Amino acid sequence: MKQEFLDETDLKLLDALQHDATLSNVALAERLKISPPTCLRRVKRLTDEGWVERQIAVLNSDKLGAALGHGLTSLVEVTLDAQGTEHLDAFEQRAVADDAVQQCWRVSPGPDFVLVVQAADMPDYLAITQRLLTQDANVRNVKAFFATKRAKFTSTWPVLRKA
Repeated sequence: MKQEFLDETDLKLLDALQHDATLSNVALAERLKISPPTCLRRVKRLTDEGWVERQIAVLNSDKLGAALGHGLTSLVEVTLDAQGTEHLDAFEQRAVADDAVQQCWRVSPGPDFVLVVQAADMPDYLAITQRLLTQDANVRNVKAFFATKRAKFTSTWPVLRKA
């Protein structure tokens, strides 16, 4: 029994969960002015239907980077020589399997992929690029941009309409 739409209560639940998934069911129900059983049932349905992909903790990258030495973030454009589905799929599988790749996007037009790569330092970045890009004969062009400051990062979607 798959629901085809999201009503206003569903949108409010999704908005609240994406901002603070640690809220208890009772606190979430109180915030939305619905009963706890209704809240629990709706959150379960939203999760079962795939609206909520997963719940995670967002770590402070500045503190973690300083503590662990992960101080180099790069945005890497990758263009493949052959863009057949099998070639795109093969590169994507390798990229998403690498722990240094935080995000992997297929894009168009322009490059075939944009990767967000986290490395400890430049030698680590070099090792990552050799592992992912240099050894792949199908990689035609790579263009990297190195982050100097993260001005904004969010994982939230604007699901509620502003009045």
